[in-house]
Amino acid sequence: MTYQRSFRLVGGLLAGCPLLLLAAPALADENAEPAGPIIVTGHGLESGPATPAYDVETIERDAVIASASGRIEDVLNSVAGFAQFRRSDSRSANPSSQGATLRALGGNASSRTLVLLDGVPVANPFFGYIPFSAIAPERLSSIRVTRGGGSGAFGAGAVAGTIEMTSAGPDQIGALQGIALVNDRGETQASASAAPKLGAGYLVASVQWDRGEGFWTTPASQRVPASSRAAYDSWSASLRAVAPLNADVELQASALAYGDTRSLRFKGADSTSDGQQASLRLVGRGNWQFDVLGYVQAQDFSNVVISSSTFRKTLDQRRTPTTAIGGKAELRPPVGKDHVLRIGTDLRLTEGHLLELPYNATGAFTAVRRAGGNQSDLGFYIEDDWTLGDLVITAGGRADRWTIRNGFYRSVSPAGAVTQDSAYADRSGWMGNARGGLVWNAGKAVSLRAAAYTGMRLPTLNELYRPFVVFPVTTQANPDLKPERLRGYEAGVDIHPFEALTLSLTAFDNKVKDAIANVTVATNQRERQNVDSVHARGLEAAAAIDLGKVRFDGSLAWTDAKVRAQDPDLDGKRPAQVPRFAASATLAWLPADGWRFAATLRHVGAQYEDDLQSYVLPAATTLDGYVQVPVTGPVSLVLRAENLTDEDIVTRNQDGSIDLGTPRTFWAGVRVALR
Repeated sequence: MTYQRSFRLVGGLLAGCPLLLLAAPALADENAEPAGPIIVTGHGLESGPATPAYDVETIERDAVIASASGRIEDVLNSVAGFAQFRRSDSRSANPSSQGATLRALGGNASSRTLVLLDGVPVANPFFGYIPFSAIAPERLSSIRVTRGGGSGAFGAGAVAGTIEMTSAGPDQIGALQGIALVNDRGETQASASAAPKLGAGYLVASVQWDRGEGFWTTPASQRVPASSRAAYDSWSASLRAVAPLNADVELQASALAYGDTRSLRFKGADSTSDGQQASLRLVGRGNWQFDVLGYVQAQDFSNVVISSSTFRKTLDQRRTPTTAIGGKAELRPPVGKDHVLRIGTDLRLTEGHLLELPYNATGAFTAVRRAGGNQSDLGFYIEDDWTLGDLVITAGGRADRWTIRNGFYRSVSPAGAVTQDSAYADRSGWMGNARGGLVWNAGKAVSLRAAAYTGMRLPTLNELYRPFVVFPVTTQANPDLKPERLRGYEAGVDIHPFEALTLSLTAFDNKVKDAIANVTVATNQRERQNVDSVHARGLEAAAAIDLGKVRFDGSLAWTDAKVRAQDPDLDGKRPAQVPRFAASATLAWLPADGWRFAATLRHVGAQYEDDLQSYVLPAATTLDGYVQVPVTGPVSLVLRAENLTDEDIVTRNQDGSIDLGTPRTFWAGVRVALR
């Protein structure tokens, strides 16, 4: 069955979701004895008792919806060690640079962190970037960040960790909520969600729209007539329905569509990204628990590159259509109250192609280039949590059958002559991984934990087949890239000296072998290559204080990360775009219901633009503010401030030519919440 045929099949199934959800209550056994009220959660199965064996941080809803920018990547930055390839957020970054990573295991723009939304991987299947602008914080209930490798469902992508986002339901959203704001540049941000309860189930419909002329990413001293603000226009819409089939089984159906347009640095340097995805999930919480999920995704990307010397179009990446189909099936058989056993399988099929046209100095296109291929990953996993009094032990294994197929690169001249026609050999293999850990609750106030794990990540189609230019540097693709392999260890302590205070400290040692990096091979020339490894060692700490009306959350990460490579010019260097130190702290005062005053201080240490440490991105410290004050009934006044001290945040430095991140920005608006 081709991907296109599979796409139509799954799409047809999802098109019938509303009818199925309306009929769901009738599917329950009418003759069954009532077993108390039916409660639906809209979530997957609960995590096991050994989850704390790994370094986990959870961001609750009140913090998720109260960021200064209103953007999900800003929320994730409260977990020290989280990073995108560049420091820019999704208003002023090229979408393809928005790879997510943890523990300084960076070096290129692809995500080494698995990002899930209600169990569905959200990374772009071709590039590996995360479509952050499509994810509205107001739609979420919580975010759980697990640093380090994983071997559970879809664990093949969790080399640096896993970020699990869970959607909110009527209990968090209410019947209707909305927010509308404008900033001091005249940019607007608006979103609205409705969450009516339908019998024992519910429906959540949500839209968001952000647009603005943007700020100057180019410093005043470097601007030219062709310079442009970082204008942006993004929207997304989602629909989610949850209904019980009986007292123990619920059906969840979700759909998401989004579009994003940005202009970066020069007039005409426009990029677009858009996508649609839908999923069906069946969750059983009876004696035999199960979680069955299927999804389909379609995404596209385009980008125009403008020369920084001629200010003409040099490349038109016209289309990059990509599809992904996948799912998982997990079973938890009843094996005794002291065990939580998971047995499962997951599948992800991806297909992507690019169409691009390079241009010469006269403005004429010189070729038509096409490239792309297919990938698949079929995984089988098993894991058990075993509780022995105050000790919880966990161990699991995963086997992945991966394929890279139908890879090609073809270039045709304007006259129709074929100048390059490369077809790359199909590759496949098996890879096994495992993880294990323990938690010892040494007392009511102290828990000790330790874990070890391995993992893997396939190179993306982008890394394999698509060259790119960040002028004047050209980075070539590499069809011979090998999968990355992780080996990691960690140990930590969690302390609860009293109910209001939680402290944690983790020491870790993670190594990604055959790490894919953008390696300098000549002046203004780089190539994606497998280096021997990226080795990161460090400490992570967190503190949380909840005194009711006053709350504090702090997080810091110190990492010594080094590249190991045969090239003496590269060996021992820190990976590109990786800081040694990062910290975040938020202090909030909640004097009464609906009131919130909060300030967030963040620091990101110096990092290097490139693999040879030629250009430095200086350290940056920012202060953000958030105020919410009830006005009347369901209406509250919202004031937000980004980068209050107007710190210069250097996001790119190429031989002195720099780009800057978000300057001081003030927002004002209203929030409406109807219960």
